[in-house]
Amino acid sequence: MADKSPMLLTYLSRSEGWTPASEIAEHLGVSTRTVRSYVTAIKVAAAPLDVIHSSPDGYRLNRDAHAEYAARDRTSAVAGTPRERVTFLVTRLTHAGVELDVHDLADSLFVSSSTIEADLRQVRALAREAGLELVREGDHVRLDGPDAGHRRLVSRLFSDEQAHGLVDLRRVQEAFGIDDLSGFKTDVMAVLERQGYAINEFGLDRVLLHTAIAVERSRGSSLADDAPEPDDAVARDLDRLVVARFGTRLPAGELAALTTLLTTRAGTRLTPRDEVGEHVAVVRTIIDHAQEEFLVDLDDDDFLTRLGAHVGNLVIRARDGVGNPNPLARTIKSSYPLTYELAVFVAAEIQREFEITIGDDEIAYIALHIGSHLERRATHGERLTCVLVSPGYHDIADLLQRRILPTLGDEASIDRVLTRTDVDPADLHADLVISTVPWEVRPANVVIVQPLPTDADLDAVRGAITRIRRQRRRRAITDELLLYFDDALFYRDLDERDAESVIRVLGDRMRERGIIDDEYLAGVLDRERISSTAFTEWLAVPHALTMSAKRTAIAIALYENPIPWGDATVQVVALVAFSAKDRASFQTVFEQFVEVFSDRADVQRLLRASTDFPAYIDELVRLIDE
Repeated sequence: MADKSPMLLTYLSRSEGWTPASEIAEHLGVSTRTVRSYVTAIKVAAAPLDVIHSSPDGYRLNRDAHAEYAARDRTSAVAGTPRERVTFLVTRLTHAGVELDVHDLADSLFVSSSTIEADLRQVRALAREAGLELVREGDHVRLDGPDAGHRRLVSRLFSDEQAHGLVDLRRVQEAFGIDDLSGFKTDVMAVLERQGYAINEFGLDRVLLHTAIAVERSRGSSLADDAPEPDDAVARDLDRLVVARFGTRLPAGELAALTTLLTTRAGTRLTPRDEVGEHVAVVRTIIDHAQEEFLVDLDDDDFLTRLGAHVGNLVIRARDGVGNPNPLARTIKSSYPLTYELAVFVAAEIQREFEITIGDDEIAYIALHIGSHLERRATHGERLTCVLVSPGYHDIADLLQRRILPTLGDEASIDRVLTRTDVDPADLHADLVISTVPWEVRPANVVIVQPLPTDADLDAVRGAITRIRRQRRRRAITDELLLYFDDALFYRDLDERDAESVIRVLGDRMRERGIIDDEYLAGVLDRERISSTAFTEWLAVPHALTMSAKRTAIAIALYENPIPWGDATVQVVALVAFSAKDRASFQTVFEQFVEVFSDRADVQRLLRASTDFPAYIDELVRLIDE
């Protein structure tokens, strides 16, 4: 398979419908002809399975066939691509712990000597990044360096293979000849929970990968069975589990290292409120500052205790130079932009306080803590008002009300029940009217139901509630949209095409109009240096971490062709000036605005239609309305 074929499969797996070849080509950075070649290669490799369906609309993944093909591919012993060969070589060299013959390696991979030499050059570069050295003596090679380096190198390769950043435990079992790693995981989770830790599944699977490497390298060692037990309770339990599950003991240094990984990456110690440490006190100060800047309610002891414990582990990881990859980071950043920005603010404060560096993965974990707290605090908002119209006949009106109430739930409340036939629907001032009177002429907020409502009637009521709530929200968004966008802050295809230059052009225009000052613009540039503000594959939202603008506004630059932005490329740059007084009203508009840019087709429609500012606003309102 061609090198980018796995990326093509991953991209298709994220789409539910047909994906045009042009879209895939743009994502992979290749031509549509190359995309067709990749599809052909995949079909040949997967035969007789029909993994990808083709049509004039593009390509679509056959998920059942893809799952079967992936399972079949995992059992294949042949490493075909350069990446697969490099993974094979690193795994063999790590397993062996001794010199291996270059020619034997080439024969086992069915490749030429020149190919194996090229692969070994890649191994050497990766090894050095992990603190190891590939030593060559004649026709023999070996990996020299500390065990931690070996674990770091293999962990990176396995992680890079995963489409969504998750570790496939079955692949780890197959690679290291370890049985029932899933059962071992269950035992480890029980140990952590017994010792008072909350589990981080994403981190735990990566620690299990490190454990598999350590177990493989320790097999055959001469550690005495009567070696002293570790002092740490988690280390003691882990030592016993490794012996029971895998029939070997880990060296004391390896056991200590894995215990640290478990208790800082896979688990967070749940400290009682009356035993909180220094991190919680510092976090409380930071959160107080964040509440002032972002005008959100984060004052909750349980939340602060959980976040403080997480920060304690984060500081340990940062000072040890240990990452904690988060497979949800990209999704969190694009789907919850304001929550992510609040997390960026908190992370920046933590960096200054503890003199550490925090990356995007750790910021996303902070965002999860903040988001889960805000979600628990969230309410449905105001209920819709509802009027029932059911002409009197015995207890029919009461039966109708009892039947309708569960459908309304927390979304609407019945204010009045009218039992007359001579009701004019135009005089009923309510969000929703449910009537058994079959008015031929009626407002859009009226739903006609049977005296004894059927399931279809109840579905119609639910649909009306959804529609009315959506209309209410969209009307508010439409009214507010022009409060933040301005013809003078709208650009198409600027000559500037690098992040700093684009920010300066948009920022200078905002400064000319009295929206921001020099200090705010400097803050925008500083924020960009902390972490790229490319929120989606098409949108960058540069901004400062303070809400010190004179008023909230958005300056827009649209590009027909993508421009580089950090590690990504974007076609829309929206510089946001935040003012604290506008935050509550701006949040909904901003989140709806960002949501438009989560779908490529919507982005392209917006770019095509936005020939000038009025056309841009019209199309943006339409997309949000949809």
